[in-house]
Amino acid sequence: MSRATVNLLLIISALYTLLPLTWLLFASTKSLQDLYATPGFAFAGFNLFANLEAVAAEGGGVFFRWYLNSVLYAGLGAALSSFITVMAGYAFDKYRWWGKEKLFGLVLLGVLVPTTATAVPLYLLASKLGVVNTFWAVFVPVLVHPFGVYLARVLSAGYVPGEVLEAARSDGAGELRTFASVALPMLLPAYVTIFLFQFTAIWNNFFLPLVMLNDQNLYPLSLGLFSWEKQGSAFPEFHTLVITGSLLSVVPLLLVFLFLQRFWKAGLTAGSVK
Repeated sequence: MSRATVNLLLIISALYTLLPLTWLLFASTKSLQDLYATPGFAFAGFNLFANLEAVAAEGGGVFFRWYLNSVLYAGLGAALSSFITVMAGYAFDKYRWWGKEKLFGLVLLGVLVPTTATAVPLYLLASKLGVVNTFWAVFVPVLVHPFGVYLARVLSAGYVPGEVLEAARSDGAGELRTFASVALPMLLPAYVTIFLFQFTAIWNNFFLPLVMLNDQNLYPLSLGLFSWEKQGSAFPEFHTLVITGSLLSVVPLLLVFLFLQRFWKAGLTAGSVK
């Protein structure tokens, strides 16, 4: 394809990505009346601060409770899940044991299973353990990330030279110290990449909390905003709350990507043998 065609396709893709966010930015500055009386991509006064106050006041500030829950689910969950995933991928790449490839095949099968298909079995398991409607019912399942294990194995093969590991072992380092002191710093870009995937997935997770939780104080943002949206048919003012809350929910994703992109780019040169 010509350069002009490629550029046109990139522009269309950028617009497709940015237009919903742009509409959300415009809509969050409008009052309920202006929301339906003015075009979507047009300012009509500036009601953003009033909308933010309404979001903060609704339900005694429950929105910020949902925000904290999402930070805990996504932040802690993605950090711990990525560390477990990187260790698993490193083990699959660097060690040999009986049945390794068969076990890795089961991991790849896990990639093919959609998360919505596992929600009900996970609920039944959580019910047997007595942890339904608790923090752990949502937090523990997100620690499992089959695609991350696959990605960690591929990145471990590219980032961690076997010669460096052998040199560390020759100097007397044990396997745990070799991993922690030698392999893990090289796998930092891999960790960040997996963290970004998992953080985004957990932050946007909806079906699992919907199945597991009925206590509003445990809701993540996705489920909390959905509960407000359901009330919008009877109370239209909830529409502005949902729009403003949705805008606020995008902020952590943007900050995480902006802050971690330099570590992600470092993966272009990570693991090189000098």
